[in-house]
Amino acid sequence: MNDIMEVAYYRFDVFSQEPNKGNPAGVVYCDEGVSTEKMQQVAKVIGFSETIFILPSEIATFRLRFFSPGSEMPLCGHGTIAAVTLWCQSQSDKVLEELTVETIAGCLTIGVQIQSGTVQVTMKQAAPQFQPFEGDVNALVNNLGISVNDLDERYPIMYGSTGSWTLIVPVKGLAVMKKMQPNNQQFPEVLQNFPQASVHPICFESYHDDSLMHGRHFSGAGTGTIEDPVTGTASGVMGAYYYQFVTHNKSLPLKMNVEQGQEMGKDGQLSVLLERLADTLTISIQGQALLVSKELLKL
Repeated sequence: MNDIMEVAYYRFDVFSQEPNKGNPAGVVYCDEGVSTEKMQQVAKVIGFSETIFILPSEIATFRLRFFSPGSEMPLCGHGTIAAVTLWCQSQSDKVLEELTVETIAGCLTIGVQIQSGTVQVTMKQAAPQFQPFEGDVNALVNNLGISVNDLDERYPIMYGSTGSWTLIVPVKGLAVMKKMQPNNQQFPEVLQNFPQASVHPICFESYHDDSLMHGRHFSGAGTGTIEDPVTGTASGVMGAYYYQFVTHNKSLPLKMNVEQGQEMGKDGQLSVLLERLADTLTISIQGQALLVSKELLKL
């Protein structure tokens, strides 16, 4: 493939069944002979927040690698859902109801349900981790284009991960969300514990009546993008954050809807599932992807 100047990729819109909504992703089938440099080049030219490469795996159904225009990412929720959807749609035999996907973040268990041709993907994420934000709050809000008074002081600012680290920043409502103007390149100066982390503001006011939380997702400094429309991994962190720091109802299992992308004209929704297995909190996200087109990329 290194000598081929044309690469086919599938364009999906994820967390929406309406074209040009949700989060776009490019998915490419490739083999082990493709270099990391070539994958990065392809992702940069496609230009989506993530381009996903499907490869063979010796330990899972298949392996995925995720690239932003600027760097490789350990895990991408919406990219996983797009890739699994494409793989399921390409199978001539009966699709498995459960499959495994190898990633840098670990081997993930994926649930699949197909109804009327629509693939519903349930993606179990890594065990949630949290660390308190001990940096300069004033510098943080300045980098987001808001003030300290816009923060929802009922809840803590926390680093969280279910596969990729992000900073959860609770704010007072949608009006605060709308006025944010992130300065991504200065994030590493503020996020000293996790310099390459993204920033994920949340609030409890929403555009959809059935959404429990609203979020935005500002990309880490090295990704080559500014904002991600609808972010699967960060939505998983939102669910874990809600359970650990917000809700007083500790009964599980719990399913919640979250939304993102409205400020970008990319209205998207997905579900977050919380369960307890063997005294461990498990997080899954659930959503759908719409195949928009097959494109031919010339390098």
